[in-house]
Amino acid sequence: MPDLTQSRWLPIVLLTCSNVFMTLAWYGHLKFKSKPLLLVILASWGIALFEYVLQVPANRWGSSVYSPFQLKILQEVITLVVFTGFALLYLGERFRWNYLAAFLCILAAVAFTFLPKA
Repeated sequence: MPDLTQSRWLPIVLLTCSNVFMTLAWYGHLKFKSKPLLLVILASWGIALFEYVLQVPANRWGSSVYSPFQLKILQEVITLVVFTGFALLYLGERFRWNYLAAFLCILAAVAFTFLPKA
């Protein structure tokens, strides 16, 4: 059985989980605007700790199968997918056509990043 840290999927799973925590830390407080800023900063830092616990291994292990550029592009597209779900479901935002157009441009960037080297 191959080493789990050599998996192409493990970094993607870890990056996805990491981004759930990151999105909650960065944007979750928007529903609590009446709370003191210092309190939401401290709460966000606490949540972000879990992001880093997942993000660092995702990048370390992911670098054995992906280039740093590929990892970064994957992380960005995962961030947008997670944020879109969060914005729609948690924040009650509406999805607009220009968001879709921007998202498609980023997916094109992903495709260019993974083109063969030669």
